[in-house]
Amino acid sequence: MPGSAIRSNEAPTFALPPAVEMLWGVRERSSRGPRRGLSLERIVAAAIDVAQAEGIGGLSMGRVAAELGAATMSLYRYVSAKDELLMLMVDTAMGPPPGPRLSDDGWRAGLSRWAQGARASYQRHPWSLRVPITTPPLGPNMVAWMDDGLRCLAGTPLSEQEKLSSVLLLSGFVRNEATLSLDLRTAASDGHIMPGYGAMLGRLINPATFPSLQRAIDSGSLDDDDDMDSEFDFGLARLLDGIAVLAERPDVPPG
Repeated sequence: MPGSAIRSNEAPTFALPPAVEMLWGVRERSSRGPRRGLSLERIVAAAIDVAQAEGIGGLSMGRVAAELGAATMSLYRYVSAKDELLMLMVDTAMGPPPGPRLSDDGWRAGLSRWAQGARASYQRHPWSLRVPITTPPLGPNMVAWMDDGLRCLAGTPLSEQEKLSSVLLLSGFVRNEATLSLDLRTAASDGHIMPGYGAMLGRLINPATFPSLQRAIDSGSLDDDDDMDSEFDFGLARLLDGIAVLAERPDVPPG
């Protein structure tokens, strides 16, 4: 997903995790040891199965090893730590991006499809929202998502930094909305998020102290039936409106 990747002649300031290097084909995969049936892909797939069924809280190297019928220490020939495994799991779970925009698409349609695709990936793998973001995109899929978002903005007058910032902003919106939606669904066991919220607030607040909130209560807006899909569509549209202010600047040559 979004992040900044800067080409430089200087040496990188951090070493790539060995498993990431294996995914990119810049490190030879180990074939030693008694568990020759193990592979990085099998380990990651098993870990995703555990997380999907039990959540991130149920994930451990020992639990993944048990899922594979292997010794825990045998996993460390492929991944050096749980944090590294989590990074690979998220990259695999996100999958490839929606793909090149259609020939008649504009930048807005491309980014909308990008955002909807990212949201769908989070919804398929809600556990991935509980994994902290600790690095810029490193895995092949996440880097492909970043490239795809930038490609949607090709031909606009945005600078490369503005394109990166726009994709980062969009990524943050999608992740935040998906996390909020997951939290609310988890809390609302009957599918309804605190019914009667407006009426409840109306009994608590002093209209003179909270006049704007009182107007919202009186309008019924706090008790409407808008679902999270509608909220996502509204937020995405407003965010794209903001990018449009830059992307559709007149008299600026495409970047």
